[in-house]
Amino acid sequence: MRMDILGLAGAAVIAVGIAAGGWLVGQGVVEARLGNRTVSVKGLSEREVKADLAVWSLRYVASGNDLTEVLRELRGATETVTSFFTDAGLPAGNIEMLSLDVTDQNAQLYRSGPVEVRYIVAQTVAVRTTEVDKVEAASQKVGTLVEAGVVLSNEMGAFGSGPSYVFTRLNDLKPEMIAEATANARDGAAQFATDSGSRVGAIRNASQGLFQILPATDIPNMPESRQITKTVRVVSTIDFFLED
Repeated sequence: MRMDILGLAGAAVIAVGIAAGGWLVGQGVVEARLGNRTVSVKGLSEREVKADLAVWSLRYVASGNDLTEVLRELRGATETVTSFFTDAGLPAGNIEMLSLDVTDQNAQLYRSGPVEVRYIVAQTVAVRTTEVDKVEAASQKVGTLVEAGVVLSNEMGAFGSGPSYVFTRLNDLKPEMIAEATANARDGAAQFATDSGSRVGAIRNASQGLFQILPATDIPNMPESRQITKTVRVVSTIDFFLED
């Protein structure tokens, strides 16, 4: 009789244990399902900014059969180019003489046919300044150099590319733009939650997109680097928990 009572008691304990275990497992499933109730949204932040640095290279050439005369002509062109920049209000200290290339056509190993001009000398001058408006104004008057007899060269894109405008203060904008992108993402999640009868909870996961510097105006054949006004954009992807 005693053994039967013990057996019944043990069975009862096991049954209670199974029931309790089942309840815990059930709660685990509910929590897991709640944990998977998320919504993934993208938050956008944009700023229109103005470039704060301009870099412009000009390449010009002189040619002839007398090297001394060619170099004299090139020095005159250099003076004209330097005056062009200083007349535009750019300090002489911002003007830098870069590469000087001298080509002797007679020394070319693989030339064919007679040489009409023996020497070709090319000089590259660059200006680097934060006075971007003055560079932009000067770039509109580059034709005056041609009128003054300066032979501009498109070789290596020195002249043809025009000035490049750079925005250097991106790090100053990042904290504010990340916060705005996050807020915009939460607004989108809140709308989704309202439609589904839920409310937005904590952030489950967040992925910050790359900051992009884009042209403010989409103009064919005019890249971002050629435009003073630019658009900075970041898109963040954020997963929010949804709660009842």
